[in-house]
Amino acid sequence: MNNEKDMSFWAHIGELRSHLIRCIIAIVICAVVVGYNIEWITDNIFFGPVKNDFLTFKVVNHFSNLLIGKDSITLPAEFPVRVQRLYQQFNVMMAVSIFGGMVMAFPYIVWEIWRFTSPALHPNERKNSLFVINGVWILFASGILCGYYLILPFAINFGVIFKISNIIIPLYDLSDYATLFFQVVLGMGVIFLFPILVYFLTNLGLLTPQYMKTYRRHAIVLIMVVAAIVTPADVMSMMMAALPLLLLYEVSIIMCSRTYKRLLKKEENQSNSPAISE
Repeated sequence: MNNEKDMSFWAHIGELRSHLIRCIIAIVICAVVVGYNIEWITDNIFFGPVKNDFLTFKVVNHFSNLLIGKDSITLPAEFPVRVQRLYQQFNVMMAVSIFGGMVMAFPYIVWEIWRFTSPALHPNERKNSLFVINGVWILFASGILCGYYLILPFAINFGVIFKISNIIIPLYDLSDYATLFFQVVLGMGVIFLFPILVYFLTNLGLLTPQYMKTYRRHAIVLIMVVAAIVTPADVMSMMMAALPLLLLYEVSIIMCSRTYKRLLKKEENQSNSPAISE
């Protein structure tokens, strides 16, 4: 009997290893694609938010012209970036390639995770898991887009426009810019997975909608702290990050409430089933 259990355990380990290997291969393939097109990606995506024709700036300036008759955001024509170390460009290229590969392969990674866990689930659980699996990569992608289009442009705008003296000539470090980029974009992608965490905690009986409503004020303070960590020091970027997070918290309350009601109904049906059989 112990041998069978050991075989079953090692079989699961082997199956998990095969799924992880496929995930790594997917990331490597996507990273190679990004690396092969690194010049275009660097010019148009990585440094996209430093240009005046960036989508966010065009939208803001469009409404600004309608309201006040002029552009409200205008960046300098040049964004001078310096490289101080010999392999700095190579390191940034590798970071951008790996990050891009992870983002591109993320839906496939989530699908592989579902393939590994789905055989152990009941039909109803498998149906709910499809909703969760799709929700994971959709929320992650939404967080990435929110960080890239909503928060990062305003953070860069503040950093470029803010001056303490006209004598100072701006010359930005490539690694600092890369750190800001990954901090905001990847950070928002991870934070947007909060409703999934709420879903699992509710299913485990560790979280209730009443608890989330009771401690809403505490959550708002925590959200502001998280927004300050993810974004630079300026208030504008912090507020732009806090607003979607506040909305996400309210959505999480709704999800928690629906999940909690479903669990109560399931427990009620289980408690009534012996009486029906009698």
